[in-house]
Formats: sequence, structure tokens, C-alpha cells
Amino acid sequence: MTAPRSARLLSGPLLGAAARSAVGVLWLIEGTLKYRAGFGAADIELVAQSAQGNTRVPDFFEPLGAAMASAPAFFGVAIPALEVGLGVLLVAGLLTRTVAFVSVGTLALYWSADQLIAQYPVMLVLSAAVLLIVTAGRFGVDGWVRARWARPVEGPEA
Repeated sequence: MTAPRSARLLSGPLLGAAARSAVGVLWLIEGTLKYRAGFGAADIELVAQSAQGNTRVPDFFEPLGAAMASAPAFFGVAIPALEVGLGVLLVAGLLTRTVAFVSVGTLALYWSADQLIAQYPVMLVLSAAVLLIVTAGRFGVDGWVRARWARPVEGPEA
């Protein structure tokens, strides 16, 4: 027996919304923890130094590592802000697929720098699910905007 059509139509958006919200909350936790711990320039310098000469860090990370080493104060502020921003946008369902793509890229950069945290694999799978489920933003701001644009414009009758 198959599920009713309406249930099948909702399963994708609901699964996408759950994955989107979960990864959004995880990003919010990451960024908030960094703010509360006083994450800053010293932490960025530590990451940049640990990446230098580390055989597990690929060569393509070298320019970013050099940028981090030359502007640690900027990256010390930007990284937690990026994480909180990703979390807010994902929880809200705004620019869902673009933000999920940035989430995957950010996690890939963290792994490239040999910064392996236990929840990153889960966050990657959830971000990939949001990318794969096209309707992940349906129950968020993206869905609201799409519904507003789909309505016919009502004007004065002639």
C-alpha cells in the first residue's frame, strides 16, 4: 500500500526543513560557543600555525592559511560571525540552498585545516541533504516568498 499523495508531497519539504533546522542549530551552537569562549586572533593564529607543515593539510589551503596568519583579528571576528549567520539563515529558511552550499564549503575548509570536530560529519550530511532536497526551504522564508510571488496581483477592476 502506498502513502497518500499529499503525504508523499509533504515528506520531502518536511525532511528538508528538519535537516535545514538541525544544521542551522548546530551552526548557531558552534558560533555561540566561540563567542562565549572569547574566540579571536590567538585562535586563528593557532589554526594557521598548526596548518603550516602539517602533512594532512592539502596544498590548496596554503593561501587561506597565509591570509589567516596575516589578518588574525579579522578572521577571529569573521569565523564566529559566519557560523552564527549560517545558523540564522538556515533556521529561518532564507537563501536555503545557497547557504547550505556555503555550509558544505565552510566544513570542507575546516577539514582541510585539519580542524576535525565530532559534529562536523553530521553537519556535512545535513547540509548535503538540504542541497539535495530542493524543497528544503518550503517551510521557511524562501517558501513564504515563493508563495507571495506566485499569487496573482490584484488590482482595481476596470
